[in-house]
Parts: sequence; C-alpha cells; structure tokens
Amino acid sequence: MPEQHSTAKDRSAVRSLLRLWPYVRPIRTRLFSAAFVAIVASCLGLVIPLVLKWLVDGPVAGRDPGGVWLGALALLLLGLTEAGLFGFRRWLVARPLAGVEASMRADLYRHLQRLPVAFHDRWASGQLLSRGTTDLMLVRMFLAFPLTFLLVNATTILVGFVILLGQQWSLGLVLLAPIVPLVILCSLFETRYAIVARQAQDQVGDLTTVVEESVLGIRIIKGFGRHRSQALAFRELARRLRGTELGKARLLAGIWALITTIPEVVIGAALVLGTVQVADGGLSAGTLVAFLSTALALRWPVESIGFLLAMSQEAATATERYFEVMDAQEESDTALTHRAVSEDSAGLRFEAVEFRYPDAPADARPVLARIDLRVRPGETMALVGGTGSGKTTLTALVPRLHEVTSGRITLDGEDIAAMPRERLRELVSVAFEEPTLFSASVGENVLMGAQRADEAELGRALEVAQAGFVGSLPHGVDTQVGEQGLSLSGGQRQRLALARAVVGRPRFLVLDDPLSALDVHTEALVEAALRRVLEDTTALVVAHRPSTVMLADRVALLSEGRIAAVGTHQELLRTNAEYAWLMSGADTGSGAEAEAEADAGAVADADRAHAEEGVR
Repeated sequence: MPEQHSTAKDRSAVRSLLRLWPYVRPIRTRLFSAAFVAIVASCLGLVIPLVLKWLVDGPVAGRDPGGVWLGALALLLLGLTEAGLFGFRRWLVARPLAGVEASMRADLYRHLQRLPVAFHDRWASGQLLSRGTTDLMLVRMFLAFPLTFLLVNATTILVGFVILLGQQWSLGLVLLAPIVPLVILCSLFETRYAIVARQAQDQVGDLTTVVEESVLGIRIIKGFGRHRSQALAFRELARRLRGTELGKARLLAGIWALITTIPEVVIGAALVLGTVQVADGGLSAGTLVAFLSTALALRWPVESIGFLLAMSQEAATATERYFEVMDAQEESDTALTHRAVSEDSAGLRFEAVEFRYPDAPADARPVLARIDLRVRPGETMALVGGTGSGKTTLTALVPRLHEVTSGRITLDGEDIAAMPRERLRELVSVAFEEPTLFSASVGENVLMGAQRADEAELGRALEVAQAGFVGSLPHGVDTQVGEQGLSLSGGQRQRLALARAVVGRPRFLVLDDPLSALDVHTEALVEAALRRVLEDTTALVVAHRPSTVMLADRVALLSEGRIAAVGTHQELLRTNAEYAWLMSGADTGSGAEAEAEADAGAVADADRAHAEEGVR
C-alpha cells in the first residue's frame, strides 16, 4: 500500500475536519440555524425541572388540582415543542448534507480522472472505492449529528450546571467533581480510538480490493480452481477487520461504561445528601425534585460524549483519507515557448528521451535511455523488441500517460508538454494490447475515441476493425457489452478497441500490438483495411509478429531501453542478429534463413491465434 496507511498520531482531528469547510460554507446558514434550533430545543428540556419544582412546592403542596392540571399542560406543551424543534432541525440539514456528500463524491471522481497513470499504478482500486463510498458516508453522518450535538450538548451541560448551582450550590459542586477525570478519560480514549479507526477504514479498503479482484477475475479463479485460496485470503482480511472492529467496540464500551457509571454514582450521592437536607428542613422537596430532574436531564448529554467523540474521530479519519487522494497532484499542462515548425521536425519525434518511474530508486537504471527516433509525416513505424525492452512504456509517453524524465517528444515540431492534454489526445489516438471496454453499448465504447463522430464514422471504424460480428449481436451497436466487455471474446474486444482508435481519423496513431488476439484470417482482413487508414496518418505500432511488422514503412528495434537499430524489415533481417532472432524465434545465421523462419513463425503464430479464437 502507498502512503495512505499513515498513523493517526501525526495529525489533529480538528485540523482534518476543518478541511471540510469549503464544502460546508454554502450551507453554513442552514447548519447554524439547525444548531441554534437544537440548542433551543435542548434548553427547553431544562425548563421542565423548573416546572416540576413549581408543581411540587405549589399546587401539590397546596392540594390545588387546577394548578396540577395547569402544570401538566405546561409540561406537555414543552415536550411537544422540544420534539417539534428537533424534527425541524433534521429537516434543515437532511437535503443540504446529501448535497455536500454528492459534491465531494463528484470532486473525487473528477480528480481521479485527472491523476496521472503512475498514481493509479500505486493505489489499489478498493482503497479508492472505499474513500468514495464508506468514508463519505461517515463524513455526512458527522455533519448531520456529532458536529451539531457536540455544540448542543456542551451548551446544555453549561446551562444545566448554572441552573443546578443556582438551585443548590453545595449539591451542584458534588456533580461538578467528576468533570476533570472525565476530560482526561475522553482525551485518552480519543487518542487510542483514532489509531484503531484508521486501521479499520484501511482494512475495509483492502477487503474491497479483494472482493473487486475476485469478481473481475472470476474466470481465472474458476479456470484454475482457486476458490479455496481466494476464500482463505478473503477470510483472513475479514478476520483482521473483525478483530479491529471488536477492538473499537471494546474501547467504546469501556469509555461508555465509565462515562455512564461516574455520573450515576455522583447523582446517587447528590440524592442522599439532598434527602438529608430536606429532612433537616434546609431544602424544599420541590427544589430537590427539580435538582434531580435537571441532573437526570444532563445525563444523556454527558453519556453521549464518548459516542460523539467516536463518530467524530471516524469522520476525521475519513476526511484525512479523502484528502490524501484529493491532495495528489493532477496532470499539469506546462506552458512552454512555442517553436516554429520546420519541415525536418514534422511528424512524431523523440529527442534524447529518458524515462524512469516516479517511485523508482534514484540510482535505478532508467526504463528508457537516450531515445532518439523520428517517424516522418504519413509514415508507419513498427516498434520491435524483446519482453521488458520498454516498448509499451515508450508508446505511453506519446499521449502523456507518463511524463518523460528528460528529453522531449514533439508532434509536428511542437513539444507535447506544451500542449493542453485535451488537444494532445485529440491529435493522438491509442489502442492497447489489453483492450478495456466499459459497461456501455458497443457504439458508446467505440465513440469514446471521437466525441463528434457520427454513425457513418462509427460504421467505417467497425469496418476497418473487421467488427462485422456487431451486426449479429442482439441489439447491434446498441448491445450492452457488460463489465470489462467480458461477454465478448478476446478478439472481439480487441477489434472494438481498434475501432475506437481509428474512429476519429487521428493525425497520430499509437497501436500496442493491436492484432495479437485475432485469428489468421481476421488478422489479414484487418491488416488490409488498416493499411488504408495508415496511409492518412502518422503511426507508431508495437509489433511482435512479422505480419504486423509488414504494415510498417520502417522498423525500430528497442533493446534494453535503447534504440538499437532502425531500418526496413528486410534490412534489419540481413544486418541485425537480434532482430532476426526476434522475428524467427531462433538464433539464425543468414538473412535469408531468418526471413524464411520469420514467415514460418508468422504462420505458426497465426494458427495458434486462430485456434485460440476458435476455443473462445
């Protein structure tokens, strides 16, 4: 896990919660109004003991039935008013706080879309998902209840003790005695609970990740019979989460027991002392009843402190986790000086490009080193290299999925770092080896490649990708493909991904082995159609098979992060042993033998792909 597993010791809960203010500011009037209404309602409850005092010392002592009924009516009206005010408070905050949660969730989603790929490589999807669901729910609950009632209860306790001291100062001092130990206990509880709350919320994210991976990878789990190992992994994480939640429950039960027991003992002591004073004639019965009623009315505000602190601490942790993601730096568009375009700089050009991953050690060897390569306007350049040579990383630099560590990449002489990403990604279209489809229709998935494309462009793109199978789907291009497009075969998904890349007629096209999942016959048809597309664009194509290489005008051999050779397919077969070995699958001596073996390897590869497509 990345830096999200930080300890709770290094931060203040108050400081974390204050970061919610920009979201709360638009509804501050309603929140303050709701707090005021709740304070009035709570203080009305403290008037009830005063009415009881009047009843006991007046109508009850004087045997006045009319006065008793009047007092009862007053108590009823106070109770109904208090209940109505609390209901009004809830109405005031319900809709605005739902809006705050929705706004925070929308901001999180928008921010995630703008974060660099390197961020998503480091963070587990379950951790991000839990921040957008469970954590925001905890924040909303805090704003709806603890935020208000910490203030309300504090005010109620303060007003209540003023009333108690005014009624009988000696008994009031008895009730004030446990305040210092209660404050110390609450402080210790908050510190310990913060740590456990953070552990629990991080473990929820880990558990969510396992569930998500198990659902998305269900075919692998079933295909390899890994049900038991996945179940054990899930059970272990669930057991850890259960243990952490039980630890939270023990802490909460302990503080609740102390906060409940101490006031009860103190109220009992005050009752004994008050009864003695009534017997001695130093205190009226009505005053004792009012005193005890006020003390009992204060019991809930005191006892709820532990519960409110626990909810506040969970909300503070949730807020911290939320802003850990929101604080991550988005992809930035650097303003650079525009250069005039010369004929020599047209096309796609890599100039002394070096790349290392952001979290790699400083002394680690770069993934790409001193890449100098030019793809001329209208030219198709094939990129060939062994596994781990950096081909996919190099192609990811063109649309700025990763940022170059040094050097630069230009499109028609313009540094891509100077382009707004929106414009860059209109110029450059990509298709990856692992095609990703979304839970949407076929047409919606393809048209993600060009927002302004029409049905004619959609049909053309499907034709280029030889995706005629779309016509046989239940609803044609309107057919929902399901999550990850798993209702389609690998070859079908790859053809739709290729259609998505070409639908917008891009000026620059980057293809990462786009035909690897196709059978030999479909591959030949796609290549024939793709040749027409490549005539009108500048393309960089990662290739593993000679049949794909034959689409290119020239070939660049990438070896250990460096450009080892550039030339035509035939030239490299004759002059470069590594290239000949890659194309043939064997270390051959002569160019003629290499070419023959390369052709044989292409047929074998195509047969294997055809067999795999048939199995699907």
